[in-house]
Amino acid sequence: MPVNASEARQHVHELIEQLGPDQVAAVLQLLEVMVDPADEPLSENDRRAVAASRAHFRQHPEEGVTFGEFAAECGFTMDQVLGHKD
Repeated sequence: MPVNASEARQHVHELIEQLGPDQVAAVLQLLEVMVDPADEPLSENDRRAVAASRAHFRQHPEEGVTFGEFAAECGFTMDQVLGHKD
C-alpha cells in the first residue's frame, strides 16, 4: 500500500493501465464526480427515479447491497469514502 500521495498516484496509474476499456470509463466517471460533484438540484424525473428505487428496495430488501457493503468490497472504509482524516 502506498504511503504518500506521490506513491498513491503512481499506484493508481499502474492499476488503471491494467483495466479494460469499460472499466476505465467507469473509473473516469467516478473520478469526474469526485472532482466536480454536481451541486444542481434534482429534477422531477430524478426525484421520481429515486422514489421508485427506494420503493423497490423496500419491497425487495434481499436484492442489491448497501453503499457501505459496496465500498468494503472495493477495499474502502466509509471513513475513506467520506474523506474523514485519521
